[in-house]
Amino acid sequence: MKIALIGYGKMGHEIEKILVSRGHTLSLIIDIDNTDRLTAENLAACDVAIEFTTPATACGNVLACLEAGVPVVCGTTAWLDRLPEVTAACERMRGAFFYASNYSIGVNLFFAVNRHLAQMMNRFPEYDVTLNEVHHVQKKDAPSGTAVTLAEDILAGIDRKTGWHLGTTTVPEELEVTAQRRSVVPGIHTVVWESEADRITIDHTAKSRTGFAMGAVLAAEFLAGRRGTGRVYGMKDLLGF
Repeated sequence: MKIALIGYGKMGHEIEKILVSRGHTLSLIIDIDNTDRLTAENLAACDVAIEFTTPATACGNVLACLEAGVPVVCGTTAWLDRLPEVTAACERMRGAFFYASNYSIGVNLFFAVNRHLAQMMNRFPEYDVTLNEVHHVQKKDAPSGTAVTLAEDILAGIDRKTGWHLGTTTVPEELEVTAQRRSVVPGIHTVVWESEADRITIDHTAKSRTGFAMGAVLAAEFLAGRRGTGRVYGMKDLLGF
């Protein structure tokens, strides 16, 4: 495949390594110093685009790809207030868009375990639940997109929580979500269910960015053949959940 890589930071470089190792070609690299090259003409030479930039620029980048008729995978988080706009544009322009809050295969398996456990715990109100996430200090959003997904899946599974709260809380109906930033930690997410009798803990610890980058590349390979579908895809589609 010929790939447009939009965002050439640490994740972009990791994605580049995997793309090359899998026989793909980087036809276009866009970073902060050459955004003027993100044009329909340049995108036309690409089979799919992978976007990892910032919350302020993600939506515009994705729309530019859709307008150029290029399927686009987006890994930027904290911009989802504009997701309805992108979804509508994807449908209107018969594009193909892939979004996930986290592209790690392991994290998405963790999501599935979290959803299932929350559904089971709906029957046992004696258990309270909390969520904690730890990321590197360069992480711009808090809580992370992964933590938000975990929190929303918990809320969908149990009736006794009506919303999540960033920081400690004593309100029984609120799901406590805490976010910490430390050194170079790629990402740790921990869900704790606790009663007076015992504690159940599930967690996922990322060792490097490789898992996230590989998932993004797999998403691009998945999306490349779906040009013109007018659909928004996610990791559940890729993994067959």
